[in-house]
Amino acid sequence: MHDHPNVAAVRDALRAQNHDAEIVILDEAVHTAAAAAAALEIEVGQIANSLIFDADGAPLLVLTSGAHRVDTAKVAGALAIGKLRRATPEFVRLHTGQAIGGVAPLGHPKPVRTLVDVDLERFPVVWAAGGVPRSVFPITYAELVRVTSGTPAEVA
Repeated sequence: MHDHPNVAAVRDALRAQNHDAEIVILDEAVHTAAAAAAALEIEVGQIANSLIFDADGAPLLVLTSGAHRVDTAKVAGALAIGKLRRATPEFVRLHTGQAIGGVAPLGHPKPVRTLVDVDLERFPVVWAAGGVPRSVFPITYAELVRVTSGTPAEVA
């Protein structure tokens, strides 16, 4: 699994940002924040969910705490987006090269505009997907913002 092309792309993207987090391969796929938190024995809020939205036809990645849901009206209003909706699986794969459930915050074919939930900052370490549903990696909030060129935002 460490050799999966998506995992390699995430690892390469992390290294390109001078971040040496080790991607961990879990025994089973974790398609939800609750499942990932249980597998890692951490709080669900420490999971940085990578959610892709269709923002007027352009991809928007929201890295949100697993403890809550994105308020799409709030995000759309803050970014002056006319229509913000959850992306289809095809849209997600097109823009990230990854499938829902394993979307990483980086390692995509092209950069994706990214918001990073400020609620994640309260944890010393958060965990993000590593490109496939069984892969995750630890990272600090500050590093997550830096390596993704993300914008800190209140998203819930």
